[in-house]
Amino acid sequence: MRVLITGITGMVGSHLAEYILENHPEAEVYGMVRWRSPLDNIQGILEKVTLVNGDLRDLNSLIKIMTDIKPDRIFHLAAQSYVTVSFDQPADTLETNVIGTTNLMDAVRWAKIDPRIHICSSSEVYGQVKEDEVPITEHNPLRPASPYAVSKVGEDMISLQYFLSYGIKTIRTRMFTHTGPRRGDVFAESTFAKQVAEIEAGLKPNPVKVGNLDSVRTIADVRDAVRAYWLLLEHGEPGEVYNIGGEETMTVGDILDIYKDMATCEIKHEVDPARLRPSDVTLQIPDISKFQEVTGWKAKIPPRKTFEDLLNYHRHLIKKQSV
Repeated sequence: MRVLITGITGMVGSHLAEYILENHPEAEVYGMVRWRSPLDNIQGILEKVTLVNGDLRDLNSLIKIMTDIKPDRIFHLAAQSYVTVSFDQPADTLETNVIGTTNLMDAVRWAKIDPRIHICSSSEVYGQVKEDEVPITEHNPLRPASPYAVSKVGEDMISLQYFLSYGIKTIRTRMFTHTGPRRGDVFAESTFAKQVAEIEAGLKPNPVKVGNLDSVRTIADVRDAVRAYWLLLEHGEPGEVYNIGGEETMTVGDILDIYKDMATCEIKHEVDPARLRPSDVTLQIPDISKFQEVTGWKAKIPPRKTFEDLLNYHRHLIKKQSV
């Protein structure tokens, strides 16, 4: 079995590659990278995976990859995935996520292959839901509240269209908040962890800078998420969309409190207006019963363990940089 991961150098892609190598040794793992992609997250597995050069915005490069590899499974994780950045670069976000995914679908068509393809949409497509719409099902209206969310609606829908029009076996997920080691520090829970680690190390003064602390989330560990993605292509139905997420609910402020409790020194915080989005999504609690009925998946790693591992990840990076 040949498995292609776009975005293999990211948090999710690197954990997915590790999961496959450890649990499915029969699979040949290929990862798509751009020439400037940092390889830090996959240093430990470079000798076990095959990297191929490509860019979602370059159709010819994708056609070559599909023709050369002929993957049986594709996990499409590559994206411009930062909500805040999307407000500054909306056109680039749309081109990467919507046109890039369309190019991927067209490359599969050109190569005349028939893989099962995981399309990584996002819970952000639901936008700001009403209280009586919680928990959020796959049938909830889409109200994207950022250019990133709009791009994920486009990616979601173009993947459905290519299934309906051409029979390409796309299976879509709308993953709710998931995090863990290697999470980019533009995300709230990771920037909290990084700032706490920096304060502990004496590299920056208190307080931790924060944005909106009232948003309600469920938290899933990235290592549970990648296991879910593998089960998706094992048991999911092409053309369908599935919500995936954790089952423990908390506010962003609760996450900050967990870090304060874990810190080796007193941690204070203050709101930084620059960290507040022009429009925000403050209530994201999923109904994941559809996915669970198909796969039997359940989260195994509790959020406190996830946050502890993320904090230790940033502590390790700081220690490594100081050597």
